[in-house]
Amino acid sequence: MEALLEHFITQSVAYSLIAVMLVAFLESLALVGLILPGTVMMAGLGALIGSGQVNFYYAWGAGIVGCLLGDWISFWLGQRFKGPLHRWSFMKKNKALLDKTEHALHQHSMFTILVGRFVGPTRPLVPMVAGMLDLPLAKFLPPNIIGCLFWPPLYFLPGILAGAVIDIPADMKSASFKWLLLAVALLLWLAVWLCWRWYRSGKRGTDRLTRYLPRARLNWLAPLMLVAGAGSFVALLQHPLMPVYWDILWKVLSH
Repeated sequence: MEALLEHFITQSVAYSLIAVMLVAFLESLALVGLILPGTVMMAGLGALIGSGQVNFYYAWGAGIVGCLLGDWISFWLGQRFKGPLHRWSFMKKNKALLDKTEHALHQHSMFTILVGRFVGPTRPLVPMVAGMLDLPLAKFLPPNIIGCLFWPPLYFLPGILAGAVIDIPADMKSASFKWLLLAVALLLWLAVWLCWRWYRSGKRGTDRLTRYLPRARLNWLAPLMLVAGAGSFVALLQHPLMPVYWDILWKVLSH
């Protein structure tokens, strides 16, 4: 299926951009984004950008259009069907998330709309809830537009980085560099995730991971991983193939 999708979207620029816009739209659409693996799909499209098969700026524009359409339709649905939505069984099952979103919008509407665009569970929910609360357009549109401008490249980025690695010539003995790049990327991701849990540990309730990652352990583990990640990244910058990798990335992002 993935091979068929890749074959389809690489046949023409138009198909590629339609695919980007559709994924961004569905990922942003009320409730649909909760069940769609949009993050993985955006990273996959980013890999095509990184390998030079899709133009970065065209894809960015298509992603912005998809985001805006998804968010604006979600906002309208929230305004138009707020009564039935409150009574819908699906919403009752996710009442805790709905209540948190409503509270955040009441307290800090513009900040919540902007940050909610980049948080998976709230991305397809915030615009709809904003509509259900009859939030004025003057408060909804500015942070929404800003979020939609920056969301596509951020979610393309992992795929772009991976796609650019693929284009490093094999005759340059790049296999070890590719594995090293992957290891550093995973280490940095783990460090950021642990720091986020550390920051949120005093504000969130317990979950399954709290047993293994209590605040006392995060107090030393998160900073340690952050230092390790930063150190490995600095060491990676000294690798002989880094100039080649930067050159490929520059070509992708400048054309």
